[in-house]
Amino acid sequence: MKSKRNIVLMWGVSLVPAIILTAIYGRMPETVPTSFGFDGTINAYGPKYTLWMMAGMGPLLALLFQFIPRIDPLKRNYAKFQRYYDTFTIALELFLLGLDSMLFMEILRPGTVSIGRAVTVLICLLFLIMGNMMGKIRHNYFFGIRTPWTLADPDVWNRTHRAGGWMYFVIGLVLLPCCLLLPEKVFFVLLMAGVLGSTAALLVLSYLWYRGKHMGK
Repeated sequence: MKSKRNIVLMWGVSLVPAIILTAIYGRMPETVPTSFGFDGTINAYGPKYTLWMMAGMGPLLALLFQFIPRIDPLKRNYAKFQRYYDTFTIALELFLLGLDSMLFMEILRPGTVSIGRAVTVLICLLFLIMGNMMGKIRHNYFFGIRTPWTLADPDVWNRTHRAGGWMYFVIGLVLLPCCLLLPEKVFFVLLMAGVLGSTAALLVLSYLWYRGKHMGK
């Protein structure tokens, strides 16, 4: 990340969960829920110190996001999509902040938020953001849709990411009302179908485009 403002914003958002947890840690019970299903039911419990690991995910990712462009052999290409890279890093940090905030609230005031619905809304919004930016990501080795064929050819990379952008945006747009209106288990099936279907489609398309360009000669 080159913009100091974006770096400060990313790190600021990433540290908020740890700051909140520091303020409320003394009020937490010794055993806390650590995992929820899409229907909002608790899947697992753990000691409250595990909350620090969850709060620490944000700073860990922030460090990773800042470090990755420096070691990428194609690091010069990051300048071509820097704004979108920064947008994604901040969006993902906000996503994690939302997850941590809901978890803290559920522990202290159970039932205040419908965990299943709220998390799925965040997932749909993340898909919409990814859909809007995916076509702008240029050839690199760490960030984007990385198949053997996109990594091998910048043209295949660009075509695959444009297609992926449309797919992710449609998934987010279609699933957003579904997550609010349909039962959680039905939404989970639709979400998995969208994720697995788009992944398979992009894998096949990238292969076909590479084959058409290089093997049809």
